[in-house]
Amino acid sequence: MNTLLATHGLTGGYGDFQALFGVDLEVREGEVVALIGANGAGKSTLLKTVTGLLPARADQVTWRGEPIGGARAERIVGLGLALVPEGRRLFSSLSVEENLLLGAQANRTRARKWHLDSVYALFPILKEKRRQPSTSLSGGQQQMVAIGRALMSNPRLLMCDELSLGLAPIVVREIYDALPALVEDGMSVLIVEQDVQLARRVSQRFYCLQEGRVSLSGASASASDADIANAYFGVAA
Repeated sequence: MNTLLATHGLTGGYGDFQALFGVDLEVREGEVVALIGANGAGKSTLLKTVTGLLPARADQVTWRGEPIGGARAERIVGLGLALVPEGRRLFSSLSVEENLLLGAQANRTRARKWHLDSVYALFPILKEKRRQPSTSLSGGQQQMVAIGRALMSNPRLLMCDELSLGLAPIVVREIYDALPALVEDGMSVLIVEQDVQLARRVSQRFYCLQEGRVSLSGASASASDADIANAYFGVAA
């Protein structure tokens, strides 16, 4: 499989606070990759740096081999990367459908497999509630709107930050059950997830961050619980 996204010795942080220390990571075409780690490990910082919300050197982030580190966020979205942010970040003044349609504005050139009808087929409850204010929905339904909005840009890589945070297990299962439909046409997914077992179940490969460094990586199915626990809580190598 060809590599879509890669980071090379990625550093990053907020002002004088450094949160990432030389992170190497790759996501290939048509795979689900999980990024795990405790609070403060640097997971969300990595996503924000990759998507241009935080600065990086050009050669520290590549997209299909092209340096894109530090590029403007709108350019990165236009290349085919979409982020479902932690906390969903819906526009409270807009309806469900209006929030979804905003996602389509980011892509005017790529094929449009994902549009209103296909998003509603993936999450039927959104069609039922399409005229309602987005923030009147339950937390799980708002998460579906956030995913649908990102899909409307028809990305090659969908990045999801803490999809399960604060949601009931049955809702989490419903959201993650939608993943196979996303990758069946070659889309890749990078998931930030604190629930380690869930992350391993839905992904082919994983990276564990500990204090801003990759402490373990490999095939999700073959990693031992002991190794992951040590990488998650122990001192990063």
